[in-house]
Amino acid sequence: MNVLSIVSECAPFAKTGGLADVAGALAKALGPAGLTPMTLMPLYPALKPIAEKAKPVARFDELMGGPAKVLQVRASGVDLLLLDAPHLFDRPGHIYLDASGKDWSDNHLRYGALCKAGAEIAMGLIPDWTPDVVHAHDWQAGLVPLYLRQAGSDVPVMITIHNIAFQGIFPPSVMAPLGLSASRFTLDGFEYWEKVSFLKAGLVYADHITTVSPTYAHELLTPEFGMGFEGVLGARSDRLSGILNGIDVEDWDPATDPRIAANYSTRSKKGKAKNRKALAEAFGVDVPDKGPLFGVVSRLTAQKGLDLMVEAAPHLLARGGNLVVLGSGDKALERAFADLATAYPDRVGFDTRFDEGLAHQLQAGSDVMLVPSRFEPCGLTQLCALRYGTIPLVSLTGGLADTVINANPAALDAGCATGFQFAPVTTGALIHALDRCFDAYADRDIWKRLVSNAMAQDVSWTTSAAHYVALYQELAQPA
Repeated sequence: MNVLSIVSECAPFAKTGGLADVAGALAKALGPAGLTPMTLMPLYPALKPIAEKAKPVARFDELMGGPAKVLQVRASGVDLLLLDAPHLFDRPGHIYLDASGKDWSDNHLRYGALCKAGAEIAMGLIPDWTPDVVHAHDWQAGLVPLYLRQAGSDVPVMITIHNIAFQGIFPPSVMAPLGLSASRFTLDGFEYWEKVSFLKAGLVYADHITTVSPTYAHELLTPEFGMGFEGVLGARSDRLSGILNGIDVEDWDPATDPRIAANYSTRSKKGKAKNRKALAEAFGVDVPDKGPLFGVVSRLTAQKGLDLMVEAAPHLLARGGNLVVLGSGDKALERAFADLATAYPDRVGFDTRFDEGLAHQLQAGSDVMLVPSRFEPCGLTQLCALRYGTIPLVSLTGGLADTVINANPAALDAGCATGFQFAPVTTGALIHALDRCFDAYADRDIWKRLVSNAMAQDVSWTTSAAHYVALYQELAQPA
């Protein structure tokens, strides 16, 4: 079975967040499951060295304002189709944002072109490869099923919501340049509060909708988490599934990871202490004597609940823990963590660089990984933490609820706990969870059991890929 995935970013080629990690890892997981996947993404400047080895497989005389072509190449274990449209994607810097930090003013054309190219490929643009199923990811691929339906095609399409906060909303004036049918600009179509929504188009016209954890699928049907789309999703709830993400367990493997100070495994965890020391040195903080070293690797946003972490930090430090934070984003949060690092230079470390190697070292060297998100569709940070024997302390929401077994008395007695959960998402509840964590850390037998349980948990794509394969097969069956 041929599967065409359409995505705006894919690791390791272009990445701003978890979407890229998921796209890259899932693509590699589908081949061993017996499928033939191709991933269509834009040819950003960073991909030019890869493109030099690619072969052209299709051309457009005009695609959203200029000529374009599709290149095919295999790189890093992924079969890629690169949309080479220099007038849209050959730009320096961030893939979505201009130099001022605002969305590129023509993002509707850029990702409209990605969708249009994807739809044409789905309908046979490439002579020797036609997909049986199309898998669209997030709003940037949301117009794919709409373009197909406008063309009269019944190629089955699945769309995955990675984060419903990003909805691809533009003024009605974009309809003409995008070639969208005005007759579908309705409440039952792609109209959203008198604007065009790429994401709504995907949710309405796709054959199936998935999101990245079972709990998040349920949450999306509520006003608290649906962000205005709970009605659309409720009307299609029989076509909505939640499938947990996995991680690339070859890239994230403490036994072989070349980016950490010392390798270790479930059989021998001695390297964990060496990584703890190396992490503390990297951030210029002391190695705590009796308390845990807490880590954060995250975008600094309100969604991630890190304002609560700022408020809880004095309590964490008073109890003997130290804190290292790797991330950037909201300027007020950046200042708050920088102020903490200034006030407690030997206890708090903070770095805003995007550094994949340092992120791996942080996972390997921390004792506890903090993920206090207000909402979290799936979360990859806690999955990596489990893999590295770093105990997740997470809020009870989305994929965090589905992947961490809370260390309550029953789970501790049963010997199955893997981390700590808290609810509601308040500073008081977070502090209570921190206290539970400190108490468990003080009991070395309990902590060793938590670490062993965490590292034994399957966080690979094996099970999740099987769920996707089953859905692809169901969609590809003739009605």
